[in-house]
Amino acid sequence: MSARQKPRRLPPFSGVLVLVMASTGLVVVDLTIVAIGLPLISADIADGASAESVVVTYMVATGALTQIVGSLSDRWGRRSLFLAGIGVFTLSSLAATAAPDLLWLNIARVAQGAGAAAIMANGIPLLADRYAGEERDLAIGAWGSFATAAGLLAPVFGGVLAETFGWRAVFAVNLPLGAAAWALAVRVLPRAPGTGGAGASGAGAARRTDWLGGLLLMLGLGAATLLMLRPGETPWSARDTAVLVTACAATAAFLAVQLRAPAPTLELRMFARPAFSGAMLAVLLSRVLTIGGSVYLVLYFSDGLGMSPTGAGLLMTPIFLAQIVMGMVGSKLIGTRPPGLVIGAGYALKGVGFAALALLITPGTPWWALVVPLLAWGAGGGIAGAPVMAVAVRVTAPERVGMVAGTVSTLASLGAGVGTAALGAVFALRGGPGAEAVTDGARAVLGVSAALAAVAVLVAVTLIGPRRVPGRAPAPAAQGPAPAERRPVPGTEDPESPTEEDDEDDSFRART
Repeated sequence: MSARQKPRRLPPFSGVLVLVMASTGLVVVDLTIVAIGLPLISADIADGASAESVVVTYMVATGALTQIVGSLSDRWGRRSLFLAGIGVFTLSSLAATAAPDLLWLNIARVAQGAGAAAIMANGIPLLADRYAGEERDLAIGAWGSFATAAGLLAPVFGGVLAETFGWRAVFAVNLPLGAAAWALAVRVLPRAPGTGGAGASGAGAARRTDWLGGLLLMLGLGAATLLMLRPGETPWSARDTAVLVTACAATAAFLAVQLRAPAPTLELRMFARPAFSGAMLAVLLSRVLTIGGSVYLVLYFSDGLGMSPTGAGLLMTPIFLAQIVMGMVGSKLIGTRPPGLVIGAGYALKGVGFAALALLITPGTPWWALVVPLLAWGAGGGIAGAPVMAVAVRVTAPERVGMVAGTVSTLASLGAGVGTAALGAVFALRGGPGAEAVTDGARAVLGVSAALAAVAVLVAVTLIGPRRVPGRAPAPAAQGPAPAERRPVPGTEDPESPTEEDDEDDSFRART
């Protein structure tokens, strides 16, 4: 982009951007939309027994596989894995729609989670391959904002589908959308593979696959997810202890393997960069606040204010709208302002929204009095969330973008589980049956969320400093897809602030 061109406010329209946003939205919505139909599933094919396993199996499969698939996309190419992900997700949705019993449905949900992992892990890499410079930041910002907003709207969409057409419609809606995404992917995705993983370990290492590390990560994350999703009111058991020991042992073994593997599933040296570590912590905290906070706020809307499920979902719309709009603003601001300050300001605004809600909510609060704090919540989330993804990509070598995408998605899944479990414990300490007790529990959750938002501000300002994030390169003049073997252009490094980890690992340098 020449110096005389006006800076962009939106990313250039492309089939790749539409495909990635739509496919990611489909996956994120499916993460929460099914929860709305659990009572109907239980009554229809589970003989009234709990059907929570339908949600658990999907979360376990997605969380355990995303990091692995992200790393593989750096070696095997984006197109093939993304197409495989859409195909598996769509076919397993068909199987779920026709499920005659709970076991069949759970097996289909595991397959859905595997397809979702392939879609999520390739979203950021496809955008990074298609765009560069300011356009890349805006595209990633649009992707992140849309994904978060889709998750917030999922309860409304799921409620309408389940109430109108039954629980099978929750899965059936994926069929035409998945088929359309497949057709679009075949048309717009370049046939050339991604960066190919030609990193510091050499071409020989790039051809290897860390199968042992992948299996250990699946075991560790799967056990951890199961533990986080256990009912909070049940007493701790020997089984829970065994699951906890398994999660800790598998995770420790995974980290040990990563230090020795020639082509690791997760390059631990990336975390030596403060900006990268700060971005990953921000991703984790963002999902803790967004998912955990929204669950108990919706509970307050329904049980504290007596709103219908559809009405409670519609009251979340201000968060959705502000998230979309301000996500673009945040992506734009990091081109002219220090990224850490932009992200910190977003979390500060989000914290103000949480604190205001905690002070305002009562069993008799009118719904319109909550709109402004909800807008602050969404606006802060958009300003903070979108730049975090761009920072993570900007401080990472191009051949590891898939690995980074996997890490982002994995931490987001963990954050959703941690947020629901941890804030659920806070709610249980103060909440209970009845409008007043539900309000007290929601108020406690919102207060803790405001405190966590303040922690996120400190993380962003401290770790994502202006001298730790390289300036972005200008976008190329041509708008066609970037070559497969894309290299960073001059100006992506920060020569005034070399770090020791740059000298230790040349693969993390931006190369001209």
